[in-house]
Amino acid sequence: MLLVASTFFWSCADTVSQPAGTEEVTQTSDFDYKVDEFADIKILRYQIPGWEDLSLKEQKLVYYLTQAGLSGRDIIWDQNYRHNLKIREALENIYTTYEGDKSSQDWKDFETYLKRVWFSNGIHHHYSMDKIKPSFSKEYFNTLLAETNTDLSGEPYEVIFNEKDSKKVNLDESKGLIEGSAVNFYGEGVTAADVEAYYATKKSPDPEKPLAFGLNSKLVKENGTVTEKVWKSGGMYGEAIDNIVSWLEKAQGVAENEKQADALGLLIEYYKSGDLQTWDEYNIAWVQATEGNIDYINSFIEVYNDPLGYRGSYETIVQIKDFDMSEKMKVLEENVQWFEDNAPLMEEHKKKSVVGVTYKTVIVAGEAGDASPATPIGVNLPNSNWIRKEYGSKSVSLGNIIEAYNNAGSTGRLQEFAFDEEEVALEEEYGELADKLHTALHEVVGHASGQLNPGVGETKETLKSYASTLEEGRADLVGLYYLMDPKLEELGLVDDHQKLGKAAYDGYIRNGLMTQLIRLEPGADIEESHMRNRQWVSAWVFEKGQEEGIIEKVSKDGKTYFDIKDYDALRGLFGDLLRETQRIKSEGDYEAAKNLVENYGVKVDQEIHTEVLKRNEQFTSAPYSGFVNPVLVPETDESGEITSIKVVQPVSFEEQMLDYSKKYDVLPMEN
Repeated sequence: MLLVASTFFWSCADTVSQPAGTEEVTQTSDFDYKVDEFADIKILRYQIPGWEDLSLKEQKLVYYLTQAGLSGRDIIWDQNYRHNLKIREALENIYTTYEGDKSSQDWKDFETYLKRVWFSNGIHHHYSMDKIKPSFSKEYFNTLLAETNTDLSGEPYEVIFNEKDSKKVNLDESKGLIEGSAVNFYGEGVTAADVEAYYATKKSPDPEKPLAFGLNSKLVKENGTVTEKVWKSGGMYGEAIDNIVSWLEKAQGVAENEKQADALGLLIEYYKSGDLQTWDEYNIAWVQATEGNIDYINSFIEVYNDPLGYRGSYETIVQIKDFDMSEKMKVLEENVQWFEDNAPLMEEHKKKSVVGVTYKTVIVAGEAGDASPATPIGVNLPNSNWIRKEYGSKSVSLGNIIEAYNNAGSTGRLQEFAFDEEEVALEEEYGELADKLHTALHEVVGHASGQLNPGVGETKETLKSYASTLEEGRADLVGLYYLMDPKLEELGLVDDHQKLGKAAYDGYIRNGLMTQLIRLEPGADIEESHMRNRQWVSAWVFEKGQEEGIIEKVSKDGKTYFDIKDYDALRGLFGDLLRETQRIKSEGDYEAAKNLVENYGVKVDQEIHTEVLKRNEQFTSAPYSGFVNPVLVPETDESGEITSIKVVQPVSFEEQMLDYSKKYDVLPMEN
């Protein structure tokens, strides 16, 4: 208890000293991006270019926002699984106190297991959702526990080795969406029927502006009655939330402008009250606070980890505007209405006025929660359909994250899985730009596009467990449709829209039907929403395109390839599928959503999967990447005032993870 208390007060302090295991790294072109590699994971670093150009006040704002984000780190661990915090504490105690043989294979397997758990914020794989299986034996683990006086018993101990809670997020309805999911969003005995019945009684004050019921709470049964444990100050996760609020209040004090300060004030009020009306007010204020060089994402946001699509995972990203790239991409923001007007949608599903879309390429200064160590490369928020329609949205591309990925080295997979040298040449010349533009179109145009029919409920209610993958696939399709449009050339975004489109289409089909399968174990179905959407989009257009000679499945030298014969016709198929996907969303057609995803996005062609895994054996580079964060270290004068903040880089992944556990561990082991 003393340790917890001292950590609590320490993490509320104004400054954070430079942790051991960091080094000052100058911004250079020969920056060492790679930190570590283990199992199926690479750990990378990223730089913060332009940090020295920020004013001290701006640097303080970034620092306070990153500390606010990290203060909620343990929330995602507990959200992901109810025993994660206990298990992590035990594993870390073993790691830091064991004095036995550290050269043995057993110890190396233990280290790898711990690193995988750190990376996934828990004992389930961050992407496949499967429980991570240790390579060491229960007997060896018992020896480690005994020799380090580590206490781990009962279910938290047994679950490491048994088959219980084997899937963090289960989307197979036959196994029970809640019963089959280990994610800690629902209490013992709560069923999907209970959830539907509970929220059927919740009514928004204005039906045209539905509140995000369930976004910030755990649903449990107490004495047989279903009730919510709200994530707020004084409620569930209150200890961490109080720390978040403390840092946000400091950030509000150095806000760049009144609108930014007002938005931060509403976020603080929301954390204190848990009131979903305040959450909407905050999102409106946040989306309208477009001036300034610093922005952020912070709270319970994305619902991918909830099999029913209600509850938001804790996430935070702190951003600095990339002035050069944002100016170049501003053209998409300015022409978003043209894209909506010319989309292949039914007229009644098009927005007559797409409002308030802002797009920026940003430089990430810090991430935590569900955005770290594995991170998105683009974000579009808020998620509320009515706020998007009336007030718009913010879209960002995480420029320095993308840069780090691109500089982390090539694996040669392109040569192995591309059909011919023309496909390779197009990818090498246009692939990086195609990826950037697809991300931009996905976030700016895709998520902002389309509207629900009058009277149709929120997508999470109508499309249920298929809502997330349908939305991601819909945004992908918008991007794909426009990547081969001459408008991109007209706007000066590319010198040859045909070649750009060809590179994009080759890459998307190649990944959707083949290369993304390297992330799956043999025989596995696809569970993750983005992987599902890439497959159902690719498989649907392949099925239709094969019938019409648009795409061919080719065997060459005993290997399978997909050869696109008519790119313009394929664009037409993407348009057809976009039209249907938007109809499904606009009408809330659950059966059509289910048929599309289950028939095209879940089951894997096992022959191709076996072949892909075999062909991929020659490549040693891990298929997943994530990041350590740069460390912002304040320097103070005699009165304690911050005089400067420098950026240092962690030397190792394990040192940063242990440092975070010391500084931001304030939650009880059970919440």
